[in-house]
Amino acid sequence: MYNEKSFSSKLKIFMLFAFVPLSAFLVVIVIPFLLGLYMTFTSSTGASKTADFVGISNYIVAFKDADFWGSLGFTFKYVIITVVLTNVIAFALALLVTSGFKGQNFFRTGFFTPNLIGGVILGFIWQFIFSRVFVSVGQTLDIKILSTSWLAEPQKAFWTLVIVGVWQSSGYMMLIYIAGIMGISKSVMEASYIDGASSLRQLISIKMPLMVPAFTISLFLTLQRSFMVYDTNLSLTRGGPYRSTELIAMHVYNDAFLSQNYSSGQAKALILFVIVAIIAVTQVVIMKRMEVSE
Repeated sequence: MYNEKSFSSKLKIFMLFAFVPLSAFLVVIVIPFLLGLYMTFTSSTGASKTADFVGISNYIVAFKDADFWGSLGFTFKYVIITVVLTNVIAFALALLVTSGFKGQNFFRTGFFTPNLIGGVILGFIWQFIFSRVFVSVGQTLDIKILSTSWLAEPQKAFWTLVIVGVWQSSGYMMLIYIAGIMGISKSVMEASYIDGASSLRQLISIKMPLMVPAFTISLFLTLQRSFMVYDTNLSLTRGGPYRSTELIAMHVYNDAFLSQNYSSGQAKALILFVIVAIIAVTQVVIMKRMEVSE
């Protein structure tokens, strides 16, 4: 009787708190993922009721697509630079707004604000800045690097994506680093100060080692965000000029929906998922091993 009541009470608690989010997770994440996985082995167009089983032919098509690998290579370049710059700037901002100067809370809000702007709107804002504002300033002041639109040249267009991505994400990552800094015991910092440690030595030997959990979370989030950028890519450069700034998320979308290669596009999406999962898990495992306790 006791076990039955215990099971009944646990079931009620589960139904009350976990059933709805678990159901939503299954419907929104798990089931579409499994359907997408099935689609990669068929000739499905996404709308047809029936589809022929084609084995791994869609993966073969994906691996032979030079544009896919070119876009993936471009994305890796974007990810590496964006992740490094975002975390360096975010950490520097966190140190700045926790230094105790007057008005630091105002600056925290200001640095975080870009993260609240949607990627599409953000892209259109910066498109206007790069193609109109900077060009006007460059031509007026005779600054050659700004006298022409950065969006018209492949190399400069790449840096527009980097600048916008870093500008948008740094404020959010800053909050994670602020939480890490505030979580460091004051007694540890006071002890190091009494021992004569300089501010730089405290940063390198105490703060950074104790903030490894914050680095783990921030690196994971910036990796995931950078690989999955689509909205900013669409509104800022549209993958141009001449598909030179087409990140992998846009390539997969264009192949699946614009070119209507649904099955091969889904295969590319799954390949991307595996690559990102491997990189993310590896990063988390390595960073977890570096964590220390106070």
